[in-house]
Amino acid sequence: MKKSVPPEKGFHPIHHRKLLTITLMLATIMQVLDTTIANVALPHMQGSLGATQDQITWVLTSYILSSAVVMTLISSLSNRWGKRRLFLISIVGFTLASIFCGIANSLEAMILYRFLQGIFGASFIPLSQTILLEIYPKEKHGYAFALWGMGIMIGPILGPILGGYLTDTYSWRWVFYINVPVGVLAFGGLLLFLKETPLKHVQHFDVKGFLLLSVFLTTLQLSLDRGEQLDWLASMEIRIELMLMITSLYFFVAHSLTTKHPFFNSSLFKNHHFMMGIILGFSMGAILQSSLTLTPNFLQNLMNYPVFTSGLIMVPRGIGTLMAMVIVGKLVEKMNPSFLLSIGFVTTALSLKLMTGYSPLMGEELLIISGGLLGFGLGFIFVPLSTLTFSTLMPNQHNEASGLYNLTRNIGGSLGISIMESFLTRSSYRNHAYLTEFITPYNKTADIKSLSFPWNPCEDVGLAQWDNEITNQAEYIAYLNSFKVLSILALVCVVLLLLIKKQPILKNILPPNND
Repeated sequence: MKKSVPPEKGFHPIHHRKLLTITLMLATIMQVLDTTIANVALPHMQGSLGATQDQITWVLTSYILSSAVVMTLISSLSNRWGKRRLFLISIVGFTLASIFCGIANSLEAMILYRFLQGIFGASFIPLSQTILLEIYPKEKHGYAFALWGMGIMIGPILGPILGGYLTDTYSWRWVFYINVPVGVLAFGGLLLFLKETPLKHVQHFDVKGFLLLSVFLTTLQLSLDRGEQLDWLASMEIRIELMLMITSLYFFVAHSLTTKHPFFNSSLFKNHHFMMGIILGFSMGAILQSSLTLTPNFLQNLMNYPVFTSGLIMVPRGIGTLMAMVIVGKLVEKMNPSFLLSIGFVTTALSLKLMTGYSPLMGEELLIISGGLLGFGLGFIFVPLSTLTFSTLMPNQHNEASGLYNLTRNIGGSLGISIMESFLTRSSYRNHAYLTEFITPYNKTADIKSLSFPWNPCEDVGLAQWDNEITNQAEYIAYLNSFKVLSILALVCVVLLLLIKKQPILKNILPPNND
């Protein structure tokens, strides 16, 4: 009779492991969805709460700010309280904050509840990633990241679709109420399947380092969110924020290099694969979030697609991501992660290159093909990159490394969105000025003088008509240039892969963890 093999020490039984992975996916999807789903409902919230365009953006900013700052504390809090306890508290807090967001009747209340949402939701991704690294043996990390990563990659794509449907069909308040059943399921799953981790007594907490880092993250996010709106350095607010950002970063680095117990363990920055993962993760965040922001705006503003239809056109992107996750989850255990990353970044660059061929007269085929290819490329990046980043770290470094890795990826996304929006605006102005030079009575090619109403530039109506058309064309070219810039960034990442030290296949890197 065949003897049953006891579970590997340090890992959950296989049936609990899979159920726990699904639970972690639910928590991840809930958090990632909430970063994007509210975007669609903002105009409706603005009218309902009596807010201006400038004020309503704080609904997004407050969430991002609190999440970024608290994410730096996750390692310390989980060591003191335990991962299970911290996760359960976070889910309860996030779910309750979601309910309060749904019933908020003033802008001040909404900003406060979104701030609380960000505080409690900050732990979901770092804790999920750390728990996966602990409950799966090293040779199965690729499979685990592929399964769980669907939440991170699919969430931003489903967010606009679900947000548009709920807002149009019911009310913007359901954008937040939808978190309640998901939160209940995630809480129940963690309560049943997640074991508590041993508590670690941390004697030294770098308060000064945390405060300096918090000032840096806050001023960075504020300047990125409001810079384009306030014309960057032309605004005193932005100049003050940039000054505080640079000063706090300088003192944080100087303090970290001189103190005995820095906020981040210095050994992490000496690990080559982790640092390359940080750099590539930053770049991937910029590409992912920028493309997610540019594409819906392009479809709605220039192609005149309704909100829900533009969301549906992005579904192939999600399908491409799912396909990539399934394929790469099996390949990452057999092939070098660097090789898989090169395929992902090249595919991403190719898809963005296809987007530079968009035209006002095109059908939906190119949108579907390029979107699906982009989703496939980004999906092919996430799993190998996560695997590579943590492959040579010790188990006791996973907790802190996960928080730092995800924080850097989020900063890359915020910075990417801000830079591309600024580039888009300025490129539109330049294109408008260039195209206007051709609209003169002396342009024999266009034969402008013979144009009839309403295109005759000698009349006010004709001038307005030409200006509107030139503005649309200028914005169109600006979007194509933006896609081109992102394509170049993806190719730069391919070059960066050459700097990664040669690495054996994942299952041969280190022996299984028997702690």
